[in-house]
Amino acid sequence: MSFSLFSKRLLLQAEPEYRRLFIAGLVNGIGDRFSQVAMLALILSTTGSGVAVGLALGLRVFPFLLLAPLGGILTLYFSRRTIMVVTNILRTPLALSYLLVHSADDLWILYTASTLLACAEAVYAPVRKSGIPLLVQSDNLHKMNGLEQVMNGSVLIVGAFLGGLVSSIMGPQAAFATNAIAFLIAAALIRKISFPPISTDRSDGMMERPPAKKEAVVTHVLWQLIISSVPLQIIVAFELWVPVLNGIDNVLISVYAIEVFKLGDWGVGLFYASLGIGLVLSSWGSRYLQHWLLPGVVACLLIEGCLLMLLSETRYAAIAALIYILLAFMSGIGNACLDTLLMRETPERYRGLIYGLVTACSSSMLGFSMFGTGMLLEVTEPRRLGFAGGLGFAVIALLLAAYAWIRARDVFTKR
Repeated sequence: MSFSLFSKRLLLQAEPEYRRLFIAGLVNGIGDRFSQVAMLALILSTTGSGVAVGLALGLRVFPFLLLAPLGGILTLYFSRRTIMVVTNILRTPLALSYLLVHSADDLWILYTASTLLACAEAVYAPVRKSGIPLLVQSDNLHKMNGLEQVMNGSVLIVGAFLGGLVSSIMGPQAAFATNAIAFLIAAALIRKISFPPISTDRSDGMMERPPAKKEAVVTHVLWQLIISSVPLQIIVAFELWVPVLNGIDNVLISVYAIEVFKLGDWGVGLFYASLGIGLVLSSWGSRYLQHWLLPGVVACLLIEGCLLMLLSETRYAAIAALIYILLAFMSGIGNACLDTLLMRETPERYRGLIYGLVTACSSSMLGFSMFGTGMLLEVTEPRRLGFAGGLGFAVIALLLAAYAWIRARDVFTKR
């Protein structure tokens, strides 16, 4: 493991531009976790309402449906650095507005600020993700996507733990102020990044067309990209289907900890820490699939489904924590393969648009799924619902594998 960490350090040193983006993402993520933990604690302490918590979480998801594609479109007209710096600066006063919340009557400020912060993140996320291939050597792309999972895992472990600690000792206001400072630090780091100019393919004639026709041209180009690439078709299907079920395990992690295993709040922290550990470890495992990206996506999804079914049957909290580590491990590997595949299959110019659409699809589906899961839990036993979600993952993986096999056979037959 020490050798793996050393190699990651060398990799970041070899890619100085991406290193700044990585650190900015780490700072942003930890600050957001600080704020989220403090926000949920503040809502519960002032209202005691689970519905109020659900509303706050829902407001963080649904803006992605409309605004994530906008982030991709903006990359056609503005530099990624400008977009990311501006969105971070705009989020600073919004994060500070949480300091004005002192009672239940002030929660409208929190809900409004939370929605606007989510709007900014919806624009920011696809711009950041689509910019990674511009900053790293192509041979290192898959390794960098593995590092992205390390970043997500570190944020999950450090951000949630320290956020809860800061909020409990110094009060939620300290966590909110930390989040605002994190946005400024991230903006300063991103401002130093030098993105190379994107090669412009004028064969589509988009820039010469009237503004009213540009949207139609973009839609046509994206459609042509998708229908000409089996991997892109599978990615789109993945992002449409998987989040529909992913909301189940997102909601059940707290239900399992508190209601099923009777561990209380510390059990929620234990299971989330397990997910973080799995994501950090996934960077080590993903390197073995860098030449098997599409099979890796499908295989990891199938194993995740089997693990979720196993989780629904286990009676021991320690085994559940271990399963969560394995789940995040497979999820991290699959995500690294998926991101690398998407980056390689999409031309530079339209990468932001594709990521915007993918983010909009997955985030909106996830939001509806979490809402639906909450309703299903009123009439369905958690373990049964968890087993159904795992079975759904396995079925989707088998369907995607069958589709890829049929298309590959058709190509071979035509030859």
